[in-house]
Amino acid sequence: ITEEMGKPKGEAREEAEGAVDKDDFLDLVQKANADELLGDDEEEGAQSLVIRDPLGVVVVISPWNFPSDEILLLALPALAAGNTVIVKPSEVTPLVGKMTVEAVTSALPPNVLQIVQGDGEVGTWLVENDDVDMVAMTGSTAVGKIIMSQCANGLKRLVLELGGKDPMIVFADADLDLAASDAVKYSLSNTGQVCCSFERVYVDSSIKEDFESKVVEIASSYKVGDGRDEENKVGPLVSKLQRDRVSEQVDAALKSGAKLLFKSSTPESAPEDASFYPVTVLGDVEQTNEIQKIETFGPVVSLATFDGTEEEAIRLANDTEYGLASAVYTTDSKKATRVARRIRSGQVGINCYSIDYANTAAPWVGHRNSGYGYHSGMDGWRQFSVPKSLVFVGSASK
Repeated sequence: ITEEMGKPKGEAREEAEGAVDKDDFLDLVQKANADELLGDDEEEGAQSLVIRDPLGVVVVISPWNFPSDEILLLALPALAAGNTVIVKPSEVTPLVGKMTVEAVTSALPPNVLQIVQGDGEVGTWLVENDDVDMVAMTGSTAVGKIIMSQCANGLKRLVLELGGKDPMIVFADADLDLAASDAVKYSLSNTGQVCCSFERVYVDSSIKEDFESKVVEIASSYKVGDGRDEENKVGPLVSKLQRDRVSEQVDAALKSGAKLLFKSSTPESAPEDASFYPVTVLGDVEQTNEIQKIETFGPVVSLATFDGTEEEAIRLANDTEYGLASAVYTTDSKKATRVARRIRSGQVGINCYSIDYANTAAPWVGHRNSGYGYHSGMDGWRQFSVPKSLVFVGSASK
């Protein structure tokens, strides 16, 4: 993983360990696909049994940022539902994709799970193929919309987990040490290349200076360098193109009045065309700025302020085309619940990063332009099959 896409070794190890620890996950997937006997209709002497049929051939298109785990999150429930599966890994991480698929294939009958390597043209061919019944993809919103249009003529089933611009709200009564630590950790995890990174941190203006100081202190401990070196918490970005995109967003924000609160160094020995980008902390970021609107996917902590009211926090959090995840930090649980209920996102962490603490059976949902359909959780796993009702009357119901 580290060799192919640069993820820091410690995080890559966590992904690999998670990939082989799927027992609880698979137990729940099986339960999601179990037959369900509905209540008897005593007057008619009838029973209804809901079973689930496989869809057929499912294509899984996986991303480079979690090149092993995302394959499994989509392919395993598709297989458990009785489908055959074709995986197209990202062309950036073909070896990780190959190793992951081969590990699962070793426990399956021949050809139930197959892999096809290639770029977007190969993906298009798979998606448009008449023998494909469903497409499950994790990636950008732009590519997701293309796939959705390609599936339209065949009315193919779809699960799309797409981009995000996730907000973190920090009220004045929050545990500031915890909030500052999480703001940095989950803005910089995987070098910021996570669809549910904290990309917009809104801080009550009354605690602005204290919070900024804590964030800068923590961010300064993050060393940028070769992901193979355990002491480096931030590796290279996936490409020079991505590095340049992040740089353009940061430069535009600074020109628009944002303040540069911190900027780390990058390896002096790195070649000029390396894709390292410094850990960067911005303050006083305006809501109208591009860096508050467009997915950054880089090691940037973007801090903005709000007036401390629930209404303003909700307005700013929802001022986006996306709706993947979000977080609310406050010691007032009732306030947290009120705000969380009104944020338009699939999951909200209360004083936490939701994906780290969510129950295995909870779905992973993208609202608005962050997804179509959803995966994980009972509801998500059932999207890889179609229900069928068997209705028994009279003696047959016995």
